[in-house]
Amino acid sequence: MADFTKFPDLALRTYGGAVIAANDESFAEREALIRPGNPLFQAHTFGSKGQVYDGWETRRRRAPGFDWAIIRLGLPGVIKGIVIDTAWFKGNYPPYASVEACAADGHLAPVELTDWVEIVPKAALDGDTAHEFEVADPRRFTHVRLNIFPDGGVARLRVHGEVVPDPRFLTGLTIDLAALQNGATIVACSNEFYSTPANVIAPGLPRNQSEGWETARRRDNANDWLIVRLPAPGRVAIAELDTTNLLFNAPGWAAITATDSRAEIPPTTAKWFPLLPKTRLQPDTPHRFRLDSPRKITHARLDIYPDGGLSRLRLLGTLTEKAERDLTTRYTTLTRNPPHGQVDGVSRMLRRTGA
Repeated sequence: MADFTKFPDLALRTYGGAVIAANDESFAEREALIRPGNPLFQAHTFGSKGQVYDGWETRRRRAPGFDWAIIRLGLPGVIKGIVIDTAWFKGNYPPYASVEACAADGHLAPVELTDWVEIVPKAALDGDTAHEFEVADPRRFTHVRLNIFPDGGVARLRVHGEVVPDPRFLTGLTIDLAALQNGATIVACSNEFYSTPANVIAPGLPRNQSEGWETARRRDNANDWLIVRLPAPGRVAIAELDTTNLLFNAPGWAAITATDSRAEIPPTTAKWFPLLPKTRLQPDTPHRFRLDSPRKITHARLDIYPDGGLSRLRLLGTLTEKAERDLTTRYTTLTRNPPHGQVDGVSRMLRRTGA
């Protein structure tokens, strides 16, 4: 897979993404585009509209034009790459597709979105294939538009990128410094046999243990761990370690250490200091610990003993004053308006169709 797939899917439904408009969804609903997990298929399963597909499928077009769907990103940010997956669509996939993006401030209706820019030029597609397209535009976007030419079905749209939070909701407040939606990332992990450690900083609560982090069973004297990089330097006051859904595979104990490092992954020479001493955990339980550490940190390391899983990790605290200024500067740089005169076909089409 392409390198950009290591970044989170900014459009994922469980991250708050939504398909807010589509010109047609006659055969299969648009909401399927951003569902978590791989598309499913069962042959010879027919409903009132034909074969049931786990994806978005439009009718056979008999007039000029193309079909489209608009997705509001659950996590706005800089888009690194797009995956257009036509899984299971073999005789009914679109031969071509393109992707546009825009940046909206506030909560706009689809018809109000403007200044669309093309981030994936019109490209040929194959059936039953995941197509990967790198994106070079460095700006922060809030919405994408998938265009298919002329019609057909797409199972999933993945929008991988770097989260860029709005600093207005980070500065001067107590926030979760380990939250994906606030710009935190997992930069290292000892083991992710059953599920990715990125799940522990995802929004919301997990529906089952697959939506947390779970390691293989250790057969040595070591322990498992992960490192989370904060969105910017800050001070942590409260740690939340949640073992919800982990009934027989929760860790027996956990500890948290921290460091102040400007590297993406702290070097072996980094000086780590304790935030939470080794503490016993219970299965299927949210745990809260008051830390009151006065020290500035950039990374936190969670050690679990000896192995097991965790549903969520929350580190509640505040950013430093310099971090607040730096985040605001970066946000301003990445949200400069796209050039005027770019594609604005969505607004025109929505008005024309009355959507």
